[in-house]
Amino acid sequence: MRAKTLLLATATALSASLAFAQDTLTIGTEASYRPFAFVLPSGELSGFDIDITYALCEEMGVTCEISNQSFDGLIPALTVGKIDAIIASMFITPERLEAIDFAGPYYNAPGLFIAAAGSEIEISEDGLGRKTVGVQRGTTMATYIETKLPGVRVQFYDTLDAATLDLTSNRIDVIFADSVALEDFLASGDGESFEIVGEPVFDDELLGSGAGIGLRQGEDELKAKFDEALAAIIASGKYQEINDKYISVSILPEQ
Repeated sequence: MRAKTLLLATATALSASLAFAQDTLTIGTEASYRPFAFVLPSGELSGFDIDITYALCEEMGVTCEISNQSFDGLIPALTVGKIDAIIASMFITPERLEAIDFAGPYYNAPGLFIAAAGSEIEISEDGLGRKTVGVQRGTTMATYIETKLPGVRVQFYDTLDAATLDLTSNRIDVIFADSVALEDFLASGDGESFEIVGEPVFDDELLGSGAGIGLRQGEDELKAKFDEALAAIIASGKYQEINDKYISVSILPEQ
């Protein structure tokens, strides 16, 4: 048992060293989450998370290869070594810190509920009693609804785009998601008939303390390099340039 533990510790330390020694890092994301990550008609990935990824890798002097995959598959892919890091608007929570580590956070934003304009829905178990709330599978938003509103009917989606499609088609009544992603939808033609209901939701325990860069536990050198690169692009103004390109308000976390 001790030998296996020592072998595992040695392998983890070696993996951490190799990850940073690589000339190329494979970064996992989920590109159905405007304005953070989405696919252009050309097939190219775009968005805040994508540009931040390339800016961080340029600062670290490495090449980034971005792997687009399902959100709930990102942590398993990281832990088995299929990717080297996660940059996918994944918020840092105590539960996730049991499985992986994080650099950052690199942005912060509250959760929002949206529904049809004029619906006057109350965000409570009674107010949502006959309503269906859509959330993205595997997210902190899903955890929040299951914990804080356990009696509410929930519909899970693989992507936020799928949830907003069902909202506009009247198949669900409410969506709970990241405020920036929802404000981007509300500003679109599809979102013009919908509005924010209730108050912005902050909850460090369930929603997290900001979006972080997911890393395997024990990769302290790689974590330090990401944190140093993040500080550098903030100081240079590159971060704000990317922020302004995609988002109308600053999402820079408190330093």
